[in-house]
Amino acid sequence: MGSVNVARERHDKPAQAFVRQVMDLFLLARPTHWAKSVLVVPIALVDVAVWSWPTLERVAWSIAAFILAAAVIYLVNDVVDKRLDRLHPGKCQRPIAAGRLSATAVTLYGVVLISGLSLLFVYAPHGGAWPVLSYLVLNVAYCAGLKRLPLIDMGVVSTGFVLRVVQGYLATEAVIPGWLLIAVFSGSLLLILGKRRYELVEVGAEHRPSLRGYSVEFLNHLLMLASVVCLAAMSAYLAFEAPTAPHRQQVLLISLPFVLYALSRYLQVVLVLRGGGDPVRLLLRDRALIVSVGIWVCALAALVLVTKIPSISAVHSL
Repeated sequence: MGSVNVARERHDKPAQAFVRQVMDLFLLARPTHWAKSVLVVPIALVDVAVWSWPTLERVAWSIAAFILAAAVIYLVNDVVDKRLDRLHPGKCQRPIAAGRLSATAVTLYGVVLISGLSLLFVYAPHGGAWPVLSYLVLNVAYCAGLKRLPLIDMGVVSTGFVLRVVQGYLATEAVIPGWLLIAVFSGSLLLILGKRRYELVEVGAEHRPSLRGYSVEFLNHLLMLASVVCLAAMSAYLAFEAPTAPHRQQVLLISLPFVLYALSRYLQVVLVLRGGGDPVRLLLRDRALIVSVGIWVCALAALVLVTKIPSISAVHSL
């Protein structure tokens, strides 16, 4: 009986090792960060009067393209930064930094990702795919050296979110609202500033060379600046560009308390609770933010229904 168990264990070990390798390769694509594309690219659908299958297909293509493009960049970044990642208490557990994947496996995985992305480009929608290509070029430059330049490093990452929004608007063929782009850029910058501050305070500058160009006081001032710009840009978008005419004033009045609360809550987490190290996790798990955003979305949805459905709008006008 014992020999049977030993033989079974020997047979299971290769299978378990294979499963672990597959999981590690999957983790290289940062599945928790897919929310960046899933949530940001479809923002453009708000400006579409009538959703159609071709429009939804183009938006889905844009989401998939950015997920794959980001996965390629994450892979390149992990290869380039594996030595520095080993100095970080969390990043040292990444598959490449931890040495759990062979160079052959990583190379083959990279070929698969690039092949998949190339195949997607063959079926690029009529609106074009230049934001995805720009994202790839910009982030390759980021991995090659821009990440070491203070301020430039955060600007590059924030621009990646703006390109996601632009790709969504190209997919829907809607007019790109300028104030929304400024709001997205400054909001993304706010999240990155919080992450940099957390790293500087809790981890140190050894794992990220650009942190040597920051101080906690400097980052605190930048957090306030980004918050003000984000609030002003979002207010301008809601007042002048949001697709809720003739109810834009009501939208602005309803939205401002929620936007101000969300910004204040994030600053509280970063400055008081000493969090913000993982912005994606924070946005998806902080109950206060989730509840406030949920109530805000429901309120805006009610106004959008009043705007979009003639019968409701007529009753409202009476």
